[in-house]
Amino acid sequence: MFYHDDELQFEVEVEEPNPHFAKMLQQAIGGAEGEMRVALQYMFQAFAVPTEKGEMRQLLLETATEELGPIEMLPTAVSKNLEGASDEAREAAREDAVIDEMLRSGQPRQALSAGLHAMPVDSNGTP
Repeated sequence: MFYHDDELQFEVEVEEPNPHFAKMLQQAIGGAEGEMRVALQYMFQAFAVPTEKGEMRQLLLETATEELGPIEMLPTAVSKNLEGASDEAREAAREDAVIDEMLRSGQPRQALSAGLHAMPVDSNGTP
């Protein structure tokens, strides 16, 4: 169903790591209008279209497939904003209430599930 090559649709460039921006990018990945939700919604709609309406089904599948490209670029941007972050930036992020909660509350899902990389969730951790 899908073809994947080993290059991003567009190169992701990050001038300076920014852990707070990485957190905000999570919303674009898995938020209410995030790429994961949109791609899966189009795919689900396509699967629900009767086979005799092939043109509509194909249009929805092509749209769903197109939505997958940004899903690869956004987690790359999250990773690049976390890689090489200065100690000062890490401390500032650590003082962030959400990150502090994750690290000290006994519910470190981000660290355990994704190793502080991107996840298919919104900025609040909701899938």
